[in-house]
Amino acid sequence: MSELLLPPEQRYANIIEKRRNEDGSELTILNLGPTHPATHGIFQNILLMDGERIIDGEGTVGYIHRAFEKIAENRPFYQINVLTDRLNYCSAPINNMGWWMTVEKALGIEVPKRVQYMRVIVMELARIADHIICNSVLGVDTGALTGFLYVFQFRERIYEIYEEISGARLTTNMGRIGGFERDWSPAVWTKLDAFLEEFPEVWQEFENLLVRNRIFMDRTINVGAISAEKAMSYGFTGPNLRAAGIDYDIRVAQPYSSYEDFEFNIPVGKSGDTYDRFCVRNAEVWESISIIKQALAKMPEGSYHADVPEYYLPPKEDVYTTMESLIYHFKIVMGEVPVPLTEVYHPVEGGNGELGFYLITDGSRTPYRLHFRRPCFIYYQAFNEIVRGQNLSDAIATLSSLNVIAGELDA
Repeated sequence: MSELLLPPEQRYANIIEKRRNEDGSELTILNLGPTHPATHGIFQNILLMDGERIIDGEGTVGYIHRAFEKIAENRPFYQINVLTDRLNYCSAPINNMGWWMTVEKALGIEVPKRVQYMRVIVMELARIADHIICNSVLGVDTGALTGFLYVFQFRERIYEIYEEISGARLTTNMGRIGGFERDWSPAVWTKLDAFLEEFPEVWQEFENLLVRNRIFMDRTINVGAISAEKAMSYGFTGPNLRAAGIDYDIRVAQPYSSYEDFEFNIPVGKSGDTYDRFCVRNAEVWESISIIKQALAKMPEGSYHADVPEYYLPPKEDVYTTMESLIYHFKIVMGEVPVPLTEVYHPVEGGNGELGFYLITDGSRTPYRLHFRRPCFIYYQAFNEIVRGQNLSDAIATLSSLNVIAGELDA
């Protein structure tokens, strides 16, 4: 049997024995995960160590066993949204909006401009929440707890806005085919204004705590670096690719939801290391704040959903009181509305990179085939190559800066 086909434990045991016979050195096998708190998720890294230095490693996925894609292929389109919440649960509304836009592309639905701007607002809030989690936790993993505790109060503020919109906080199940399930209440706009007024000062203080902090810089600069060429070959996107110097952003390359109406910069790094990934995400938060302010200033008038009664569930009070709404509700729920035969792919710029939905329909109420392109699944493939030759403490910081979310590994 080829050495590469052996389980990593057996392969590494052979290497340990060989090194011991050659020069008397002692290598060890270390399990980093699947339940180690520093992995921030349920996945295993089997590392071959020479003291504190990583000689080799192999990652293992499959500890969640959820099979979301196959579950989705047995659900009506409007019942799949709740599954997307569980991918990158740190920025669930982006997943939700991406799924609805995929279905709308397949059905040929054009949503009102107001809906597109409202979606932009919630997606940028989700991006801010995602980057708050990633960068503040990176601080914790390098020994700085203060920043994490300080900025997390504003993730809570974002969750309160989610709650006003959808009634949920973490797994939001937000929106509908064609728009939102209800118009936003005055409380949403009030809390949004308060967030935009108070958060920038706090984020600036968070940056000041870490960006020029000598200990943080020593722990992150030239740690976990990946070249632009290698990142491209793995299929990196999002902040992790931009940190390597490639200015690729789905919102600019393939605009959706009227992103072409907004002015914003694409932050890029140079070295692709842990420090650059941190700085790119910091800068993206400022751009997200700018986009939200622009969306509020230019918010169009109009409805909060498209006029597509064949696909948009009517309000429950109308179902109880009017025959037309009852009929539409029955036809949608029972799957009696025809779906065109089509094949579409729709990407959005998720908190971690390109989140894509590949959908094939066969005319029935459920997808014939559905595939989620999850950016974290791609980053995790590169992790062990990135940390090879580095210290164990560097591996912790690298994994944190890649922001690998376990929910995107098992779909």
